[in-house]
Parts: sequence; structure tokens; C-alpha cells
Amino acid sequence: MTTLTLVGFFILAILLQLFALLLVFLYGLSRTVGAALLIIIAVVAGFIAPWSLLLGVPLIIGSLVVLITPLRKSMISDPAYKMLAGAMPSMSDTEREALDAGTSWWEKDLFMGAPDWDKFSSYSHPTLSEKEQSFIDNEVETLCAMLDEWQIHHHDKDLSPEAWQYIKDNGFLGLIIPESYGGREFSPYAQSRIMSKIASRSLTAAVSCMVPNSLGPGELLMHYGTEEQKQRWLPGLANGTEIPCFGLTGPEAGSDAGAIPDTGVVCYGMYEGRKVLGLNMNFSKRWITLAPIATVVGLAFKLHDPEGLLGDKNKTDYGITCALIPANYEGVHTGERHNPGSPFMNGTVVGKNVFIPLDFIIGGIEKAGKGWRMLMECLAVGRGISLPALSTSAGEMTYLTVGAFAKVREQFKIPVGKFEGVQESSSNIASSTYMLEAFRHLVTCGLGEGGTPSVMTAMAKYYATETMRDIVNDGMDIVGGRAIQMGPRNFLALPYQAIPVSITVEGANILTRSLMIFGQGAMRCHPYLFEELQLLQSEDKKEAKNNFDEMFFKHLGYTFNRGARSFVAGYFGGSGKAPSFADSFTRPYYKKINRLSANFALTADMALGILAGDLKRREMLSGRLADIHAHLFIMTAILRFYAQGSQSESERLHARLALEKSLYLIQEAFFEIYDNFPNRMAAGLVKLVCFPGGDFTEKPSDELKRQVGDLIMADGKDNPFREQLKSMVYYTTDPEDNTGRMENAYQMLLQVEPLWQKFKKAEHKGKFVGLTFEDHVLTALKDGVITEAESEQLIEYNAVRFDSLLTDVFDEHLIHALPRENPHTLENAVGNLTPYVIEAIENPSTASTKEQSDLAEDTGDSNSAHGYQPEGDVKTASEQQTVDEQVDQADFDEAHKDDPRVRDAELTLEQRMAQNHADKHRHNK
Repeated sequence: MTTLTLVGFFILAILLQLFALLLVFLYGLSRTVGAALLIIIAVVAGFIAPWSLLLGVPLIIGSLVVLITPLRKSMISDPAYKMLAGAMPSMSDTEREALDAGTSWWEKDLFMGAPDWDKFSSYSHPTLSEKEQSFIDNEVETLCAMLDEWQIHHHDKDLSPEAWQYIKDNGFLGLIIPESYGGREFSPYAQSRIMSKIASRSLTAAVSCMVPNSLGPGELLMHYGTEEQKQRWLPGLANGTEIPCFGLTGPEAGSDAGAIPDTGVVCYGMYEGRKVLGLNMNFSKRWITLAPIATVVGLAFKLHDPEGLLGDKNKTDYGITCALIPANYEGVHTGERHNPGSPFMNGTVVGKNVFIPLDFIIGGIEKAGKGWRMLMECLAVGRGISLPALSTSAGEMTYLTVGAFAKVREQFKIPVGKFEGVQESSSNIASSTYMLEAFRHLVTCGLGEGGTPSVMTAMAKYYATETMRDIVNDGMDIVGGRAIQMGPRNFLALPYQAIPVSITVEGANILTRSLMIFGQGAMRCHPYLFEELQLLQSEDKKEAKNNFDEMFFKHLGYTFNRGARSFVAGYFGGSGKAPSFADSFTRPYYKKINRLSANFALTADMALGILAGDLKRREMLSGRLADIHAHLFIMTAILRFYAQGSQSESERLHARLALEKSLYLIQEAFFEIYDNFPNRMAAGLVKLVCFPGGDFTEKPSDELKRQVGDLIMADGKDNPFREQLKSMVYYTTDPEDNTGRMENAYQMLLQVEPLWQKFKKAEHKGKFVGLTFEDHVLTALKDGVITEAESEQLIEYNAVRFDSLLTDVFDEHLIHALPRENPHTLENAVGNLTPYVIEAIENPSTASTKEQSDLAEDTGDSNSAHGYQPEGDVKTASEQQTVDEQVDQADFDEAHKDDPRVRDAELTLEQRMAQNHADKHRHNK
């Protein structure tokens, strides 16, 4: 044979062995089958080209080691056990309970790198029952109409007595309580929708209703309370005669709630005239919502039994326990209020040497020391509903109000929403709001299917509240001074001020992202990690090593399988598997998720395997892993929501931008992990396997942002998503309402837009005589450019537009908002007419064509009053020296402040203005 032929056979033999190795890992063959196949292929390759045994011999030896148990254990499993056991930090009971608390759902599939799309297809889309829809349409609508957040925030510092009574009487505090105890027993999706709608009207009311239906006595009693405790408390909590709060955090324990210093020591004491076994309680709680008005207080504390009175002399410290105490109980002190910015009831709960019977422990003595797990599971459910609902509401109201403002507000002759700089922010508002609504649907779907998916709800809390923060900030940037100036007209400032509350409560966001999502996700979602950790910390080392051997090799098989999937996807394209409802638009995204999920599984295993316990301290890396996991979940939420929606072109654009943003964020998180991973060789290898071509996506294009930026200003059939949002919030076009005022102007603009654009186009070209808008309308009417009816429409819309842009003014102490006069109403319009324009219209023969032309005021860049020159240079007032420029500075409102002209509603606009002008002349004579 020729040398070339021998080289060809050698390459073929090597490729054959590598291909066999890839197939073993890609299809996850069993240890026995996989090892046998590799040995056979290595032998065959050796016959094809003996030099291929350079690879074949290691494959054969490795396969034999894997197959022969004593060799495998002595050479691989036992050394790995020893190394990992030394690297893993010890785990406290509290940490173990926290990590073991809750269940997993769809987020587990995405973590494991092989999403089951058939299972995803089977999830039911959350909907409202007849009862739930009726409650939202009636009771919630009525409550919203009672609420005035400015009055609550600026004056009353509390909900009105009428609103409180309505909340109690109509079961708003008992949405989660079963009907058998008098509650509403609504689904998670219904709870989310209810809280969103209330929050669209008043954050104070939403938080007040949210807490009893989130982490609190009701939730704990339902899941862990004794029947006697349920009968005692749940009916009152359902009908509002009992108001609950729950004391967890304090001066020394916030995010580290497990460090609470509050104690309950087992002892004998007097209760209702008799000596009973109970607890001597000492506690000091802070930042407790509803505490100032609560009638029943839930408390988390550490239970100690130094004398072994509970029966176990060897057990003195039981750990965190939860109890329920009446707020008026002797020694319990509530009432003082904190000021978190938004005036919902928030304050302290303090007690010193308070004796309670053991019956006050939620669940009885059997639940002593089980409080931390109880709290973790209940908190997981609550933070998946309440705070994401408030965030979604803030996003949706920002979408509606800022989108309306962007169309109504004009600068430089065009709506501000048409400027690309604005569209960069407005497109983010639109796509992020779409994401939030999609996210809400998938999360409440998971909660509705039962269980307590703690990782999913941690994602919901963090990414919903952070997205809300971005949306509201973008809204503030666009609306500018109209959003800054506080008052009853402002529709953005109060939500903006309240952002830190959502960011901080129910798990501070920094902690949630950097420690909880991936830290808990690895334990709850990884198929082997938690069991391996238990074995590494087992006291029976012999038995643990035997079990670890089996578990460890399953783990290795899982890791190599995800590596093979990543390799194939990176070089040859990912799996085309998708749910049954995928279409031509969504299918490519499912393919990308398949690839990125496998990439994530491999990258996560690299981080866990190499950093081990040190990953707990590598919070930046952990946070980026959390970003990848969460945005994979978010992408599936968007795709599913799109499939259930209108699938219109406008909705497709919303979804596309939201998906492209998540994809880019995932890419950057991956590359930042590899760039900052301490083991550069391992990171480089994994990056090469997962992303051989480097970047796999780009930032969303400017054109896509422009399209979505235009859509946020569209309504009706042009933007079905905006129509959907109206049903999600308290929607009004009341011109006296802070949000209705802007929506009323927007809806009126949509009706008159063709006329408005025609008129403004002519106005900008200098077609009309005069200085004011009313001058131009009157001359346009006189010249036949517009009809009488159209002139009325223009005057009416301009007045509404102007009013929607006004900000509030106050008395000198900033207490009372003062009335705002609108100079552009039809009644006041004549006061804005310029005398020489009236004269020219009434006596057209007295002015030559040239003179009338001279009267015509330049508009736009040519108008010196604007301070702009045609080339765009700005002139200050002091630089305007010509006679024309000085005339332009004249204050005609001041010159005619005593004008007695009034409106006669039965006359046409032209007649009214002419009549009023004549009246003025007679008055002057």
C-alpha cells in the first residue's frame, strides 16, 4: 500500500472510534453496552490501521475500568469521593431544609439540558373560572373605583375606611382560603390577575390585599395547621374580621432569616388560670406589613428546650418554629409604623417574656423545629404570585400610559414616540411588558398544577421585579417632566417611588439572583447532585461509597451526554424537537433552546464539578448561571404565550424582540462565565464544545426596535396586545382621572388623527395667518381648508391634549393641588385670537394680498419664536435683535387679560369669535 493509503486508513480508523465514542455519549448507552461497543470498535479500528490503537488502547483500558467494579471504585469513585467530601462545606440543618424545600417543574427540564416538549405541550393554559371572572369584573372593579392613590399617599396615609371595609366584607383577604372555611379558594392565576388589577389603581391597596394571600398565617394554617387551629382562625381570616401579619425579619435578620435571634424557651407558665407547658417568648420584629392593624400575629422564632421538657433530654435546640398569637395578647406590642415610601401598613412586633401555650405553635408540637421548611415552601408560592403580579401591572400601566403620551406629546413637529432615541426605550417597555404577561401565565400554570416549585418562583420574583424596574425607568425617561412633577395628575411617579419595596421584600433581589436561583436550582433540578451531596456528608462512609459509585457514574454519563449534545448542536445544528403547537415563527427558537439547554447543563456541571463548594462564594458566576436558566424559562413562556395569543404581526414583533433580548443576554452570560472561570483550560474546552463559532446571536436590530416602538402607540386591530392589556388593568378614559386623562386624549387623537395631521402639516408650512393655534384654526376655516365641524374637533382635541400634558401646581406648603386653567377650551379659545387676525378676516378688502402674506407667521424652524434657525442653531432670547423677533416675544395673553369675550354655544366658531370681537370693541367705546 502507498503511504497515502495508509494515512487514509489511519484517519478512517481514528474517526470511527471517535464517532463511536460520540454515539455512546449522545444516546446515553448503558455502562455495559457502551463499554462493550467501544472495545469492539477499537479492535476493528486496530485491524484497519494498527497505529489507531494509540487511541484504541486507552479506550479499551478505560472501558475495562468502567466495567470491572473493583477497578472502577479504586481508580475513580473512591478518589472522587474523598476529594469531593473534602471540598464540600458542611451543611447546616437550616441550609439542608432550605435546599430540600419545595418541588420542581418545567425549570428542571431546562436545567437538565433535554426539554420534554410533549410534556410542555400538555400544560394547560391558565384561565379564569366564571366565579373568578365575575369577581374581577364586579368586586375588583368596584374596589378600584373607590381608590385614589394620590389621596392615599399624600393626604390620608392609609386606605379610606370605606375601602378597608369593602376589602374585608368581600373576601379580598381570603382569596387562598378554601370555601369550606368561608374563603374564595381562587386559583393562582386568578389571584395574580386580581392583584394586578388592584395594583394598576393603587399599590397601597394591592400590598394590603397581597400579604394575607401570600406568606402569612392563612397559608401556613392551610398547609400545616391542626384542624382546631384552622377552625379557630381561617373563617375570620376569610371574612375580614381577623387581619393577619407575619413576623419574620428583624434588626439582625433580613435576607439571612435563619439568623433570627428571637427565642421561645420551653417552660411552665400560667394560661387562662391554669399551669401549662408552653414557651417563654422574646422577639423584636421589624418591617412587618399589616402589623400596625393586625389582629393576629404569626411569629418565627428559635425554639429551645434546655430542660428536655418536650420529652427528649438529648435535644435542646429544635430550630426555627412558627406560632400564631392574638395581637392583643398580653405582652405583645404592635402599632408603630414604618414609612417605606408607599403608605401601606408596615411596622413592628415586639414582645418580652411573653408566655404562650404549646397549642399556639402552628401544627402543634409535632411541627416544633419545622418552621424553616414551612416558611420556605410557603414563601416560594407567595413570591411566584404577588410580587410578579404587581410588577406585571406596573409594566402594563406603563405600556398604556407612556404609549399614549408618546403619541399625544409632540416636539419638533412630530410625536415624541417617533424619535429613535425614544423608541429604544419604548420598544423595551413594549417587549418587556409582553414578557411579563407571558411569564405570569407560565408561572401560575406551574403553581396551578400543584407543588411548590421554589426555583421557578424565585425566578419569577427576581426577573419580574427587575424587569418592572427597567420598564418604569424607561417610562420616566420618556415622559420626563410630566412624570417628575408630583400630584394627582401624575401617573408614573408613585410606582417609580415604590420600586425598592418590590426589589427588597420576599427575598432581596441581589441574594435571590446570586445565591438562590442557581444554588437551589442545582439541588432541586439536577438529577444527581443533591443525592450525591447527602452521600458525601453521610456518617456511614462504607455504605455511602458503595452508593456513590453508582450515582457518580450516572452523573458522569449525564455530563458526557450533554457534552455530546452540545458538540453536535454547535457543529451540526441542534435538535429540531418542539411542542405540537410550534409554527414557522417559533420553531427556530425551540431549536435554539434545545441547544442552549444542553450547553447550560454542561457548563453548570463544569462549574459544580471544578468549583464544588467554592461556587457558593462565586456569586457573580452563580448569578450568570441563574440568568441563563431563567431566560431559557422566560423564552419558553414567551413562545407559549404567543401560541395562545392572536399570532398577529404586531404580536409577533413584540414576541420577537422579547426573545431576541433574552437570547442575547444568555449569550453574554455564557461568555462572561467562560471569561471569568478560574480554570481557564476547562472553560476554554467547554466553550469550544458549546460555541465553536463564537457568537451565536446578535443584539436586536434597530429596525425591530423601531417597529415595536411604533406599535406601542397603536391601538385596536393594529395592536391586539394593547387591547388585551385593557382587560388586565383598571382601564378608564375618565378625563378627570390620572391615567384616564392621558388615555382620553390618546383615544380622541385616534379619532381625529387624519384631520389633525392634515391641519398640522398645513400649519407647519405656514399656510395660516396668525400666531396662535386658534388663529390658525379660524383662518383655515375662513379659507375653506376645514369645515365648521372639523374646526370644532380641532379646538376640542387641542384642549384635551393640552390638559393631558399639564402638571400639578400646589399651595406654598405643597399640601393642596390647585385647579389648572386650560386656555384652549372652546370657551376660552377666543381669548387666544390675535386682534390683527380678526381684523384681517372681518375686513379682507382692507388688506392687500401682500399685506396678508406679511401677516402670515412663519412656523417650525423658520419661526424665530422657537429659538431655532433653519440650520438648527439655537438663538437665545437676548440674541434676537430684529423688530420681527422682538414682536414675536410679545405676551398677548397679558395684553388681553381683561378681554370679556364669552362663548355662545349656538353660534358657529367663526360667528362666536367675530361676535366676541365686536362685543370687545363696543365695550372699549
